[in-house]
Formats: sequence, C-alpha cells, structure tokens
Amino acid sequence: MTSASAERPDDRLYGGTVGTAAEPESVLLPGHDVPLGRYTTVRRLLPQRERRMVGAWCFVDHFGPEDVTGRPGMQVPPHPHTGLQTVTWLVDGEIVHRDSLGSDQSIRPGQLNLMSAGSGISHSEMSPAEHPAGMHGLQLWVALPEEARHGEPRFEHHAHLPVRQDGDATVTVLVGRFGSAESPAGVHTPLVGVEVVVRGPGSYRLPLEPTFEYGVLSMSGAVDVAGTTVTPGSLLYLTPGRSELTIETPGEARAFLLGGEPFEEELVMWWNFVGRSHEEVVQAREDWMAGRRFGRVSGCSADPLPAPALPTVRLLARDRHGRTVR
Repeated sequence: MTSASAERPDDRLYGGTVGTAAEPESVLLPGHDVPLGRYTTVRRLLPQRERRMVGAWCFVDHFGPEDVTGRPGMQVPPHPHTGLQTVTWLVDGEIVHRDSLGSDQSIRPGQLNLMSAGSGISHSEMSPAEHPAGMHGLQLWVALPEEARHGEPRFEHHAHLPVRQDGDATVTVLVGRFGSAESPAGVHTPLVGVEVVVRGPGSYRLPLEPTFEYGVLSMSGAVDVAGTTVTPGSLLYLTPGRSELTIETPGEARAFLLGGEPFEEELVMWWNFVGRSHEEVVQAREDWMAGRRFGRVSGCSADPLPAPALPTVRLLARDRHGRTVR
C-alpha cells in the first residue's frame, strides 16, 4: 500500500529529532490523514516525528470504517517495495492482492496477507468489482533486518490464525508469539501483532515481553491503557519494561497491540522503499521507472504508479527515534 501523493515532504513524515531528556514511559501519538490512491483516505499512525518505529514495525495505516456502496473501494495500482514486509488485516470488506510472483489472493476479515519484499517486489491492492458495502482494516510495514532484506521475495496467506477467548475478549494473534499462541506468519525479528475485540465494559490483562516496546491503537471504540484513553486516530507508544498491560473498556471496542524488540538498524525510508542509504533508494527508484528488478503484476489492468520525484536534498538514514545519522 502506498500514498499516491507525490508532494508529501519526506522531512514532514519521517524527519525530526528528539531531545536528550529521559524518554517518557508512554506517548500518545495523533495520526494524520493521507490520500491512498484515488478513492481512499487513511490515518497514518507510524512513522511520526516523535516516534518512528515500534520494534521493527515502521509503518501503520488505519483505513475505514467506510461505506463503499456504489464506489470502487480500494484501488491501489501496481507499485514497488524493497526491504520490508507488508501486513494486511481486514475487519470488513475484501481486497484482492496481486504481485509480481504471480500471487492472486483475496483477503477477507480474519485472514492475514503477509508479503516480504526482500530485494524487490511489486503488487496491487484492489477491491473486486462486486465487493462488500463496508471497508475497514490495517496495513502495516515491518522493516527487514540486514540479513533478510536482500533475500528473495515471498507471499503468504493465512486463512486461519490462533484465536483465544478471555472472558468477553477475543484475542487473535496475527504475528509472533503471544502467551501460549504463535502465529504461522514468517517474520525475521522478535515481533508481535495482536487484535483484541471486546464486547462490553471490562478490564483485560495482556501478558507482555519486558524487552519489547509496544504500541496500542483503537480501530473502534475507546480503550484506557496506562492512564491514557486511546480512540481511533491515535497510537499510544509504550517503552520496554512491562510484563503485563491492562486494557479497560467502557464499552465495545476493537484494539490492536503491536510490539517488538527495539530495532537498532538505521533506515532510509522514502516512498515505498526501506533501505540503508540515499544511493540505495535512488537506485530502487531508477529500477522501478526503467521496468527493472520489480517484475510485473499480471491480472491487474491498471497502469503502474510512477515514482514521485526525489527530494532536492540527500536522504539521510535515521534511527528508530527519528534522529539523523551522518
């Protein structure tokens, strides 16, 4: 998934530095709206100026809930990726994923699509002509570590994931291990992604890995976490050191917990590319525009997205806090 806007300033989205004061135990990060293709607007929760990553999670878009009756729904033409994994999760609607490996896979609520770009892949994401009335979901990116980012691309679809009941809460493990449950999704760093759906007021205790940092977002309803109320459109960042987390809900809610060991490699993120240097990104853009390296998405009639113009300044590597590395 990608924003179609060619004008977005790299520094506004990915820039900024943080001070040297002790990091607070939690930070509420408000998202911002970004156009996605021609028909969809998403709320971008990561990266932000105050917090660039949560573990290896480096990008979070929340879209919907939206009524797409009589409308095309999601229409994102073929576009490239490097150095990352895409994680797609729906709670309403249907999207067809096609990629340069030949994958042609519909994703529906409760299923997981995981695409590993490795050194280069291209894909499209389209609502089918006959699609449900609603659309609601998440797309997230996971930065690949050095030892995995040059590998062969791959695609996984998981129709069945570990689900457990905890009173009135339904917990689904999308990625990683959570308690005694482990997702079949293949990842390359210690990572977790969990959806928690609650049907009424209550308090729910979630086990955490103390070495992980975490983020909590709400897809619907309000959740009270670590003294902060989280509603749709924001993400609560939590520093490492917790062995459990209590989520309190005044009513029905759908929350998402993402976490992982702090990712210490510096990244250059621009458009759909995650690399380590300005030169890498420039080369990836040139390859895409020249029709090299990323293959072709068959079965999709839409023209590939052209890459936006590079900024006039050099792209700088940044650490997980957003600090530039010179």
